[in-house]
Amino acid sequence: MGDHAKLSPSGASRWMTCTPSAVLEQSFPREESGYAAEGTHAHKLAELIFSKTISDKPIKPAAFKKKLAELHANSFYNAEMEESVNLYTTQVTERYMALKKSCPDTLVLLEQKLDFSQWVPGGFGTGDVVLVADRVLEVIDLKYGKGVPVYAENNAQMRLYGLGAIAAYEMLYEFDVIRMTIMQPRLDNVSTEEINVKDLLAWAESEVVPKAKMADAGEGEFCAGKHCKFCKARFTCRARADYNLELVKFEFKFPALLDHIEIAEILGRIDELVSWAGGVKGYALDQAENHGVKFPGWKLVEGRSNRKYTDVDKVANVLLAAEYKEDQIYAPRAVLGITALEKEVGKKNFNTLLGELIIKPAGKPTLVPESDKRPEMQSVDAAISDFDGLE
Repeated sequence: MGDHAKLSPSGASRWMTCTPSAVLEQSFPREESGYAAEGTHAHKLAELIFSKTISDKPIKPAAFKKKLAELHANSFYNAEMEESVNLYTTQVTERYMALKKSCPDTLVLLEQKLDFSQWVPGGFGTGDVVLVADRVLEVIDLKYGKGVPVYAENNAQMRLYGLGAIAAYEMLYEFDVIRMTIMQPRLDNVSTEEINVKDLLAWAESEVVPKAKMADAGEGEFCAGKHCKFCKARFTCRARADYNLELVKFEFKFPALLDHIEIAEILGRIDELVSWAGGVKGYALDQAENHGVKFPGWKLVEGRSNRKYTDVDKVANVLLAAEYKEDQIYAPRAVLGITALEKEVGKKNFNTLLGELIIKPAGKPTLVPESDKRPEMQSVDAAISDFDGLE
């Protein structure tokens, strides 16, 4: 799962855009969020299932049962994880079996180390599943998160995995194309980029090699943007601060004073600005609370809090003993929310039992970049105009 290379594949989109960031990050401690730990557990569960279903050397039933029990006992395990991982392993198995029909000698490799150091100094990563067949090579990556969809097309991380797979197996097989697939079961997202091997190698020489050389040496210009999101230096990076503070050049008096081009520019940057500002605030709080840092003009105080019961059952018993009625004490029973209830009964059972009782109202209109894959809505004025044209 985790890669520790300075020029890691997971950070490739960042160090290929902001080449000095890779060296800058070395001065920061390694981060691992709870989401990353949860993802690691999902990968372990998937690997165990594969070791029983498609491995060349299947695990023995007793060993499988023991390891599965250990994974189930972990706090990260739940019904949603089991269902999501089962969906992922089923999809991978289908791809594997399809390749075996045309190439009986298809290899399946799990959690395979992929070395692409001939293009990137010290570069390596781990391929969750690598399918090796005659003329076709496929690298599959499980992304367990459900924050935002991640797509394989032009994905630098997946392309580096592809290069590592080519380097490892080109002596055994001849490849015409390589497929790089991302699967996000919690978002029902499966994305594949299929590219000619020669084109991928050309990309490596023209794009990866020169940028990796600069990144390894800490050379080049700092460049802020969306790729900063997971950079270790994101809270204190001056280039990112300058990038976001450019928005202060707009005088926010009345929207009418901004033309459409200026508003469009603000819309394209405002989410990053909010994210950056929130991140700086969180970083400052952590430094003040946990490391004793004092920022000029600011102090650490106790925040506001709400009252809460120390023991709800005792509260109720005291009031009942004082002859208050139950409807004065208890709230009416309420059905759990959709997400919580779906987790309780499982996605499959939820859909089977309650599918006809669930509706999804139209989403509230929101502005997004034109590159967003969702279809464009008509404005109210445009819809009225179309209707009038039918009369």
